[in-house]
Amino acid sequence: MNNETTTITTLAELETFLISVETGGLGLTDVAGIAMATSNKDGRRFVAVLDDKQQLLLSRWVTEEIFQTGQDLVRNGTSRTAH
Repeated sequence: MNNETTTITTLAELETFLISVETGGLGLTDVAGIAMATSNKDGRRFVAVLDDKQQLLLSRWVTEEIFQTGQDLVRNGTSRTAH
């Protein structure tokens, strides 16, 4: 998994990450979707940025609480935009 060493621990951090992906702030190309997922290796939760072939472009670990409470945010998108 290509994630940074930091784990997303708040909904605000998740929202900031989603906005960065949505606005192209991370320099990713061919982004087709964002999903919450579970690692088959160790069961850890993460948010995944996927391309149109469902291939992983980028990921960030999330806490179990954020996995549970952030699913609607990932599913429906953010309500604010980056400045």
